[in-house]
Order: sequence, then structure tokens, then C-alpha cells
Amino acid sequence: MLQHDKPHAVVIGSGFGGLASAIRLGARGYRVTVLEKLDKPGGRAYVHRQDGFTFDAGPTVITAPFLLEELWKLCGKEMSDEIDMRPVTPFYRIRFDDGEVFDYTGDPASMAEQISKFSPEDVAGYERFLKSSESIFKVGFEQLAHVPFGSWTSMARIVPDMIKLESYRTVYGLVSKHVKNEKIRQVLSFHPLLVGGNPFSTTSIYTLIAFLERKWGVHFPIGGTGAIVQGLVRLIEGQGNRVVCNQEVKQILVEGGRAVGVELANDERIEADVVVSNADSAWTYRHLIAPEHRPSWSNAKIEKRRYSMSLFVWYFGTKRQYPDVAHHTILLGPRYKGLLDDIFERHLLADDFSLYLHRPTATDPKLAPEGSDAFYVLSPVPNLSSGTNWEEEQERYRRSIEDYLSTSVLPGLADEVVSSRVLTPQIFQDRLSSFRGAAFGMEPTLRQSAYFRPHNKSEDIDRLFIVGAGTHPGAGMPGVLSSARVLDTVVPDAESIR
Repeated sequence: MLQHDKPHAVVIGSGFGGLASAIRLGARGYRVTVLEKLDKPGGRAYVHRQDGFTFDAGPTVITAPFLLEELWKLCGKEMSDEIDMRPVTPFYRIRFDDGEVFDYTGDPASMAEQISKFSPEDVAGYERFLKSSESIFKVGFEQLAHVPFGSWTSMARIVPDMIKLESYRTVYGLVSKHVKNEKIRQVLSFHPLLVGGNPFSTTSIYTLIAFLERKWGVHFPIGGTGAIVQGLVRLIEGQGNRVVCNQEVKQILVEGGRAVGVELANDERIEADVVVSNADSAWTYRHLIAPEHRPSWSNAKIEKRRYSMSLFVWYFGTKRQYPDVAHHTILLGPRYKGLLDDIFERHLLADDFSLYLHRPTATDPKLAPEGSDAFYVLSPVPNLSSGTNWEEEQERYRRSIEDYLSTSVLPGLADEVVSSRVLTPQIFQDRLSSFRGAAFGMEPTLRQSAYFRPHNKSEDIDRLFIVGAGTHPGAGMPGVLSSARVLDTVVPDAESIR
């Protein structure tokens, strides 16, 4: 079949979900066009290059790498021939506000030793927690992550398993059932923050991340996550398909209840047999589809939903190296629950913070000039519901983070910085089209998971599909890539589309 005879799929957005979707659709016989608003692909995985430094804008923790390997195999290739994926250990170095440190790894003996430093009696509890995490993983990830939840019956079938696995508990609640030491509780419960959730309200389904990391490890690609983006684009082009940048979609065109294409910001119309949106799901419904076509997602319903926190990210390069700093460091502040309440419940920008510090040059020194280090530091902050004026606040907030890092893990930092840029909640909204500047879409509470999340197959519009963090199964690299896997189930075969 000639390329122009194939049914046409338009994918909105070139984040990992959009690129993975394009590859899967291309492998199934579709002609695919990926439309990207920004000047180069990646979406939230955009790459900034300045002053000789390479800064990955978004995801930096690679877990479940087989989901990426699958995409290369669909194209008859091996990812390892193109991408040099390196294991990272420790997975995370967790530093408490009092200076105590916990090295979180996938090694059982090392984890037992680390826990014993704080609370010997919790070692057995940790093992029980990990068994619980494994049980949840076998259902929540292996059985359900790539399954669409398009009907009540699909949800009803899993309710007995979810009750048995105590998914009605929160992440912190399930962790607390097994371990008693507060610091160990924090170590074992922070993972939801990596996918936009509050450990005190996120369903305990997300404790599966602990076993997922134990099973496959934590990885980082040489060249940064941008190297993966470039590799995925090459796969798409190798299928004879296209990724077109500087093409902002203004609206999804709907006729007779069916998505028939898109209209660009320049008023050009592109016809399509299938439309896949990798844009934020709330943004897609609120801004890209006329209200009369989406009765299931009225403006009022969209605005009543709970949204994840946002992020303040400072990217910086230093003229010296900090060899004692791990690849991934989590710096927990003086408050845990109180700070999370400020972020998620009170929508208050607090004076204190907890931070994630990324030092990619620990694994790939070439991401910075010789003798230098590249960093990004991320602070969870409220989404734009807080009313914070980030244009006024950003430099004050950046300086407070710089001061904290200078007195903790990066001595003398202020005098060492030679390259700097920031990402604020306002930029998440204005540049990355994230509703309310929420960095991870809708918050992953129990009542906003699976069937209760925006569906992968639109409830109202035929041949419209949603992928990415804002749909099932949720945020994080495994979740986003799994949302593209769902398309194999819900998108019609190319042969039957016309």
C-alpha cells in the first residue's frame, strides 16, 4: 500500500506519549503526522542547551526500560544499538533536614543496612511492605496499566482485587502499616511526588513503584533523556512518517460526533482519520474542543477536578564539579505532611521546601564543559490555584533554593553558577499547555484513577484518543508509555478505518 493510501493519524504533541503513540500507529499501518507546538520535539522532555551545558527539561528517572525497548522492536531494531542506557545507583540519596542520609537502592542487603541505621525493628516491616508492593505491581502494572477503562464494568471487575490489595489506603497509610519510624515512612512514601501525587491522598496502588524499581532498576541514558527523544523521532521518520515542529493546534475538528482533523494556529486545516492528543487532557477538552462536542467534560466538570501540584525548576551549571553529590538526591525539608498540605490542600507557597536535585554529569560528564557540572533542582509547589505571581516571585524563590543548597550539599554555590534558567508553574501553563500549570495533570487520587480518569478513548468523540500523564494509567515514564500501549486495544486497525 502506498503511503498516501494509508489512513492518516494526527498526533498532537511530541512528548514521550505522543512519540510512542506515533510509532505504535505507524507499526499498525497508519500514516502519521506528529504536530509539536515548540521549536523541537520532546514536549516536557524538551532539551535546553546553553553555555555549553545540556539541560533535560523534564523526566530524568528512567524505569521499566522495556517499554522503550518495545518501540525499537516494533521497528525491527534494538534500542541498545542506539541508546546507551546506564544503571544508576543509589537510585536516590535521601538527605533529611538534620543532615542524616539514606541511600535508596535495589539491593536487599543494602536496604536492610540503611534501614537498620535508623530503625532496626523496621527491617522486617520493610520486607512486608515490599511484598505488598509486589502484589500490587502484579495487578496494577502487569495486568491493568495497558488495559483501557472505558466502562463501569471494566472498573467493577477489578474492585475485588483493589479491596484485597488495600487500594483504599493512601500511600503513606500503607507504608505506615508496615514501618513505624517516621524517617523510614518518608523514604518509602515519597514516590507519588514523582508522578504528581500527595503521599497522604494518593491511592496505595502507587506503592507498586517500589517493586517496579527493585525489578528493573533506575537508569539514565548517555546524552540525557533528549537522546531518547531523538531516537524515537528517528524511528518515526524511518517508518516514513513525520514530526513537524512550530505547529500549534488551535482546535480539534469534529463532524457528526467524529474527530476529522485539526485546525492550526495559522488557520491551516489538516484532515485525519484518527486524532491522538498527547496534550494535557484537561487542556485538550477545555481549549481544543468546542463545548457542544464534549458533554462528558463540561467546563464546570473540568474545573471541579483536583489537579496535581506544579513544579519550580532551576537549571544551572557550575564552573566546578561536586563529585560527592549523587546523580539523584532528594533533600527533605523540616516538614513533611505540613508542607504537602500547603501545596495540595491550602495552595500556599510556603517558605520552606523539599527538593529533588539532579546531577546528570555524575553519569555523563559530557553534558557539561570539562571540569563543570550540570544540575537541575526541582521544588514541588502549588499549581496556579495559589494565585502566586511567578514573574515577581521567581528570583526570590530561586535565591532561597540556592541559599539552601549552598548550606547543605553544594557549598559556595552562588559563586560557582555560570549558567541559569528557570521553569515556573506559569511557564507550565503558557508554554507547555498544562491546565492551571499542574505539572502532572489530574491528581492521582483513587477517585481520579482508572475509569475515573479521562479515558484513553474519548467518551464523546469517535476516533479521538488521549495519551500522556493526564489519562490512564497516569504520569511518570512507565505510565505515559503505557498509555500509548492502550492505543493498540482501542484504535481500530488501519485496514478497517475506511
